[in-house]
Amino acid sequence: MKRTVMVLVAVSLPFLSRLAISGQHVSGEVYQAEHIGVRVVTVSTGLVHPWGLAFLPDGRMLVTERPGQLRLISNDGKLSDPLGGVPDVFARGQGGLLDVALDPDFEKNSLVYLSYSEPGKGGAGTAVGRGRLSGNRLVSFSTIFRQIPKTKTNVHFGSRLAFARDGKLFITLGERGERNRAQDFSIHRGQVIRISPDGSVPKDNPYVGKAGYRPETWSHGHRNPQSAAIHPDTGDLWTVEHGARGGDEINIPRAGRNYGWPTISYGVHYSGFKIGVGTHKDGMEQPVYYWDPSIAPSGMAFYTGDRFPAWKRNLLVGALKGSMLVRLELDGEKVVKEERLLRDMGKRIRDVKQGPDGFIYLLTDEENGRILRLEPVD
Repeated sequence: MKRTVMVLVAVSLPFLSRLAISGQHVSGEVYQAEHIGVRVVTVSTGLVHPWGLAFLPDGRMLVTERPGQLRLISNDGKLSDPLGGVPDVFARGQGGLLDVALDPDFEKNSLVYLSYSEPGKGGAGTAVGRGRLSGNRLVSFSTIFRQIPKTKTNVHFGSRLAFARDGKLFITLGERGERNRAQDFSIHRGQVIRISPDGSVPKDNPYVGKAGYRPETWSHGHRNPQSAAIHPDTGDLWTVEHGARGGDEINIPRAGRNYGWPTISYGVHYSGFKIGVGTHKDGMEQPVYYWDPSIAPSGMAFYTGDRFPAWKRNLLVGALKGSMLVRLELDGEKVVKEERLLRDMGKRIRDVKQGPDGFIYLLTDEENGRILRLEPVD
């Protein structure tokens, strides 16, 4: 079947041009976007491959470092010493301490959720746990979800966390590089998981009581979803996942739906050979949008603030390949325009968050990782 390449939308768009004269990437450089100038301010440095970011109610930030540290960042950008009470992690390849999220009732219970690659019998697997933030440590940390079975590969952990409006927790799982197991629904490979905050399985999950399926599964047929966010209007979960050589996808995972990996894809294997049967198959869902060639997406946020009025309700997606931030304009569930931002900055963007101040915050994935803040320039 002939493939429709949606990146034709992107190539016709104006790209961000650099205004800064200096060849060095320093705090305060200004870039010109389609609607507005954007100043990039360095909030904090010295993070080792930061992966996930969550804002506390007082504006401080919790940031994970993939080697296994959790840091508290003050309002003036100062890094704390590593917090205590964090679980041991499998810090190899793409594994380590990954995402962080606050409980919806954090101001009452102080609970913090972490996703991480957990070592154990058979290798490692994506796990999620929670503990109460008290001073400089997590107290009474306990694991509430474990990927079954573990494996010796060190890629495709997924690991983004997103709380739905009803308080249920979505967890994205990669297929751990074992693509031939992504359509085996009796194990955890390439799925979105939905659990209650205590780890129990909601009774209205689509596979509860169904033989051959994991009851905590919400959707399956995913490759490696490293982005997840709740739509501010509909309350639906949106995810973005890595393709192989091309075929990065935006999906809106629905209960009990199959998103096709590795039976269908808009990419090809790294060898150049076709994946599965092509791009379509009955009973398998089509993506909302895809990129070919790949941008290696990681981290996303719907913008709802007032600092960038022209970006209201836009979807912002970080990219590791091409080192950029992608801005997508939406019409309902359809992407109608794409703009690629900050491409000259030369930083792999791992996570994207809207701050309580309405500015946009980015994590850069590097040995000396940064927290960046985007501010509008009139």
